[in-house]
Amino acid sequence: MAECLRRMKVRNNYEIQNKERQGYDMKYEFEGTVEFRENENAISVPFNVWEVCEKVGDAPVRVCFDDVCFICDLLPKGQGYYDIPVSQDTLSKVELGKKYLISIEIVGNVMARIGDSPYSVEHPIRKIEGVELVTQPWDGLCGQSCIAMIAGTTLDEACDIMKCREWQANMSKMIATLEYLGIRHADKIVYTLGKEVELPKCTIIMERMGRYSHYLVGYEGKYYDPNLGVIKEFDMAKMVGYLEIVV
Repeated sequence: MAECLRRMKVRNNYEIQNKERQGYDMKYEFEGTVEFRENENAISVPFNVWEVCEKVGDAPVRVCFDDVCFICDLLPKGQGYYDIPVSQDTLSKVELGKKYLISIEIVGNVMARIGDSPYSVEHPIRKIEGVELVTQPWDGLCGQSCIAMIAGTTLDEACDIMKCREWQANMSKMIATLEYLGIRHADKIVYTLGKEVELPKCTIIMERMGRYSHYLVGYEGKYYDPNLGVIKEFDMAKMVGYLEIVV
């Protein structure tokens, strides 16, 4: 019996370490409603799955809200946007049109890490006790600028670590970079979709600008925008969502 428990412990430790080497999971949280459309019941996913999760094609997800949890394949609507199909069995437990706080996780879509890192959660690139503004010299570098502000690096250094240039940064790449730098963050992205909320002390904010997302850093009630500089107020009606940076 003792030997069996020892082997189970070794196997569990191996699985944890193996998962840590391969990547990590993220959850995506938003308010949504179950609606009837195109001959089936569905919940609309309010973000671009291709951009945020770097997941193209079939997208099986684990969906949870209220006391309901199920796994299903997302229904593609085109250009990276999807619906969550709701079965008749699940429909019997919920209400059409009612707002629910919904959490989804892409099944089997473990985000890849950048590579071997000299940093860790115990020894991050720095302890965040303040933020210095980093502006972008031209459009398309707001994500890299946010990483530079949080990590305390130059914009060029952030671009080199992220391995991406103009218009290539997305939330998935930024999260991978935070992991590489040993900077702790929440395990979920919260989509507020214009709703007034109280933001954490430190956060990466997503703002919708046309077909692209614009990123800025919120820290202790101020907003560090790579375009506009430091601003004291931010119109949350423009906010798509945020990722908390744990400080």
